[in-house]
Amino acid sequence: MTKPSPTARERIVAGAADMISRRGLNATSIRETAKHARAPLGSTYHYFPEGKQQLATEAVRYTGEWVARSLRRELEAGPVAGLQAFLGLWRKIVVDSDFRAGCPVLAVSIEEPPADEPPAALVAAAEVFTTWEGLLAASLREHGAEREQAAQLATLIVAAVEGTVAMCRARRSTQPLDRAAEQLRGLILATIRD
Repeated sequence: MTKPSPTARERIVAGAADMISRRGLNATSIRETAKHARAPLGSTYHYFPEGKQQLATEAVRYTGEWVARSLRRELEAGPVAGLQAFLGLWRKIVVDSDFRAGCPVLAVSIEEPPADEPPAALVAAAEVFTTWEGLLAASLREHGAEREQAAQLATLIVAAVEGTVAMCRARRSTQPLDRAAEQLRGLILATIRD
């Protein structure tokens, strides 16, 4: 069965996520996002009447759910498999973009929102990070980790992966991801009981 083609709204949200992952939030405009998504500018304002913050919020949530779906699927095989999938997903993004793209959730998190706009995208980013941590922590607990240890390790995994994605872009190398992968895998194996 073929997958239905994305709607104009979905293309705009995905395009915004891609542009934010490459340029950051402040350097991403609605006009450029519409052009990138091959959507009429008017439809962008139609779907996102609240403007750039609404679009950025949707882009963060889109990325968050896309990653969470992959994590849920891979964590069924255990926390090491989930870690490998999480790292593999970001490796593919940085390599396929020739080290030009990173994580739009991180990009939104590190930029100060304009004072006259509510930080809805920043709130969405916090929720996404919490979801990713929750998925990892639940898997760690299911495999024998104590509750607090699982929560701490899940936070470390998300923080390390997000940080190494930024390092990969700066260095134009996947070495930071590779190094983090080995250490994180060892920590997981030392934490779980199966």
